[in-house]
Amino acid sequence: MKEVTKEVYLKWYEDMLLWRKFEDKLAALYIQQKVRGFLHLYNGQEAVLAGALHAMDLTKDKMITAYRNHVQPIGMGVDPRRVMAELLGKVTGTSKGMGGSMHIFSKEHRFYGGHGIVGGQIPVGAGLAFADKYFETGGVTMTYFGDGAARQGSLHEAFNMAMLWKLPVVFIVENNGYAMGTSVERTANHTDIWKLGLGYEMPCGPVDGMNPVKVAEAMTEAIDRARRGDGPTFLEMKTYRYRGHSMSDAQLYRSKDEVEEYKKIDPITQVLDLIKDQKYATDEEIEIIDKKVKDLVQECVDFAEESEYPPVQQLYDVVYEQENYPFIPHKL
Repeated sequence: MKEVTKEVYLKWYEDMLLWRKFEDKLAALYIQQKVRGFLHLYNGQEAVLAGALHAMDLTKDKMITAYRNHVQPIGMGVDPRRVMAELLGKVTGTSKGMGGSMHIFSKEHRFYGGHGIVGGQIPVGAGLAFADKYFETGGVTMTYFGDGAARQGSLHEAFNMAMLWKLPVVFIVENNGYAMGTSVERTANHTDIWKLGLGYEMPCGPVDGMNPVKVAEAMTEAIDRARRGDGPTFLEMKTYRYRGHSMSDAQLYRSKDEVEEYKKIDPITQVLDLIKDQKYATDEEIEIIDKKVKDLVQECVDFAEESEYPPVQQLYDVVYEQENYPFIPHKL
């Protein structure tokens, strides 16, 4: 694994803090009705992304996930201002304001969504990996889904084909305990989701998804295996979300005390405590990072609010262009 240095810890702290504050701001904007539709926040799960990015090669590796997908593209290199604009439905957004919260995409940065159909991205991730193997790109696809999606039949079909063809894919279930609002204990007679990989003789196992170092270690091993041509791995990231499934979730299925217990192992706090213990940064230097993050989030909001909504013509421009039907001009 790439060494976890002082610089890595400081980057993890800044990145995870940005993702947390970005999501917190989105929650506020949603209450103000500036973000419409659904809104699924990532608060608490940041170590899963931070650790994975440390193990990935962002020049060729891909990522695909479900609809809790705002901060992943930022981590992959997408301008956070464009992500914020997409969430506000503005033309400067990643999908020109037509994807919204659940459908962030960036072909340039190899982030392939943002999928609203539960589990729909699992076979798509295997397909992306098939393309990498076919064209011999050397890339590996990180395919994320939630514990609820692990009950989809398409998972088994994708697992079977991925093992049969030794596809360069890492399947990652972010087990935050509750899917939409139903605990893992109520969805199956077993709670170790990673064991689903055993039926396909796929390397699999549980990972502490609240610790970026543990995530990076597991992801490095899985990515190296895939890049060697040895096929997929299935990892269960045991994590937790501090907010509801979406902003409309009343969270009646869990207690506030339970949430507070998990906040004691907050990934951001864990990293910050280590930075302080190892004297990687002074209090003043940490305050500079905090202010930098705060200013960037506000810059994203200002950019999004000052941007225009898409013109009506855009509805026609994004469908298709037919050469023998020239009556509707296309601009895209």
